[in-house]
Amino acid sequence: MSRPTHARVSMAALAATTALLVTAIPVAVAQATPSVPLASNQVAAQQAAAGKAQLISDAGSRSAGFAQSLGLGAQEKLVVKDASKDADGTQHFRYERTYGGLPVLGGDLIVHQAANGSTKGVDRASTASLDGLSTTPKLAAAKGQATALAAQAGSALDTAPRLVVWAADNHPRLAWETVVSGVQEDGTPSKLHVVTDATSGDVIQKWEGVQTGTGNGVFVGSVTLGTSQSGSNYQLKDPTRGNMYTTNLNNGTSGTGTLYSKTTDSWGDGTVSNKESAAVDAHYGVAMTWDYYKNTFGRSGIRGDGVGAYSRVHYGSNYVNAFWETCPRTTRTT
Repeated sequence: MSRPTHARVSMAALAATTALLVTAIPVAVAQATPSVPLASNQVAAQQAAAGKAQLISDAGSRSAGFAQSLGLGAQEKLVVKDASKDADGTQHFRYERTYGGLPVLGGDLIVHQAANGSTKGVDRASTASLDGLSTTPKLAAAKGQATALAAQAGSALDTAPRLVVWAADNHPRLAWETVVSGVQEDGTPSKLHVVTDATSGDVIQKWEGVQTGTGNGVFVGSVTLGTSQSGSNYQLKDPTRGNMYTTNLNNGTSGTGTLYSKTTDSWGDGTVSNKESAAVDAHYGVAMTWDYYKNTFGRSGIRGDGVGAYSRVHYGSNYVNAFWETCPRTTRTT
């Protein structure tokens, strides 16, 4: 594997766009409050990463047992989405469901387990039984695609229809999920998810994949952010700019970090103590960089390949700077 190289940006280029400055400054300042030696933070970050990996591994090994205890059918499986652990030892395992190999939309659940291994509770998006549900659609994918395209004037196919089980309304049925791209009423790009009944052809649900969140950064102040929605969570991931995204390294110095994700689409409060504030600065800065290259040079992304850079904030603990780095197939800012 080739060694990543740091991208060099001329002073003229830096002067030509505030976007690069916006990206570089806040991330560094947000780290300028060290409390423990760098080596200790590196060890802590590595331990945290190892602990997270172990939690996810444990969640995977317990999925079959949880499925059985919840009375799920033989065709149903639980797929680990995330796992976390509280200070008192309580563990939270988040799963997505599949049925006959098909994703179940609205079938996700969270199992809460006490430190002694007993189950404290389960939060389920749907309690409906899927037993006996056919996995053979009566309508072909082309019907779902045509219905999705008709749902938004001037749209084009973004993602081909995929067969799913719709269970969000506790009335499970086979459906087609199609994503079409277009433009929202205010001019914002659109990636509309359209779920159509695979038997009747009726539209069951629609939701917009491109969201416009709000953020309060340390340096950029109050801004709008390109975000996306995944289930009930919003993410600092911009599908309109090459799927650029922002992660939290949590004082580590390697890896990609953890994608910023939560149930509301408002980020940061403008203070250094709020870790989202630095993420707002970085996310907004990279977005402005994307726009600069596109509007000035007609280039789609810094490398011209349509792939958005990803940003990692809270790098180390004594690092008071920021840098761009080019890797074999992507670019990132830290």
